[in-house]
Amino acid sequence: MTETPRVLVANAGDGSISVFRVVEQRLERLGVTGGLNDCSTFAVDAARDLVYAAVKGDASGRPAGILTLELDRTTGTLTPRSRLDLPDGGMNYLALAHAGTTLLGAAYSGGYGISCRIDGGVVGEPVSRVTFPNLHSVLGSADGRFAYFVSLGADLVAQYALDDDRRLVPLSPETVSAPTGSGPRHLVLNSANDAVYVVTEFSGEVLHYDRDITTGTLGLRGATSVVDAAKGLGHSVFGADPMANHFIWGADIHWGADEATLWTSERTESTLAASTVGTDGAVTAPRRFQETEPQPRGFALSPDGSLLVAAGERSTTVSLYAVDGDRLELLQRAETGTGANWVRFV
Repeated sequence: MTETPRVLVANAGDGSISVFRVVEQRLERLGVTGGLNDCSTFAVDAARDLVYAAVKGDASGRPAGILTLELDRTTGTLTPRSRLDLPDGGMNYLALAHAGTTLLGAAYSGGYGISCRIDGGVVGEPVSRVTFPNLHSVLGSADGRFAYFVSLGADLVAQYALDDDRRLVPLSPETVSAPTGSGPRHLVLNSANDAVYVVTEFSGEVLHYDRDITTGTLGLRGATSVVDAAKGLGHSVFGADPMANHFIWGADIHWGADEATLWTSERTESTLAASTVGTDGAVTAPRRFQETEPQPRGFALSPDGSLLVAAGERSTTVSLYAVDGDRLELLQRAETGTGANWVRFV
């Protein structure tokens, strides 16, 4: 495997994934793979160069599904290997667990979450299923023993153990609340495994949950606003048009270098911001906000935290930044495709 980073970007409007190579702090597009209808999330098994991409149903009547694609790092080509159909609706978030042998998925419109075994890159039928309104994301713990599903519609995080058969076993309690009306969306776990952070869509906050490393259970510890107060954004509500009403529209969250910062995106004002994370896990509100690609639903940082790539749903380009603490320096804007919304370094 080459040491030169690759960046994958899903372009939902084009139904494609672009593959870039990072060379001397520049993005060089290697290839674009189409035929991925409305793809808005994927998970990457970098050790095996496999990409698991969620696609929506199409006009021919084929249901939504999850495609396994093999990545050629030289050409940027993604070659289909297998497919799992999902007649109950497509996934909005995919995550791998158990060293790439388990796939977790969350379906927003379908309101259900799944766990599946993976064998040789083939995703098996779900072995477990949970239901909550408007599930928006899911992640497993680093040790593969637990999984956490975020329900935007019910303002909660659902918590489960993953047994040897990859089935989801409810913890006690099965759910932990988020503030009413906050709209929890995406989450990250820290490397110490004792904290979970969730960005909210409607209130524009980062929620800090303590995590018991033995039982896997969460407890809400605090909430910090991560939107620019000077912009006068209103608190959003379910079903509202955030752009028309100038409401908060939180989107994505990722760790910065050494887990000293948490980066988040907000789509109404199209900004990125970094919040400091203290030694006690507490989050401090951002000091500055960087305007970026229009409607930044997704972004990602390089493994060392030195680079950030942001995509915008109303843009055909991605922006590459050099990261210095909580500051961003724009290095390049590169063409990718229509409706870019998901970014991963691999």
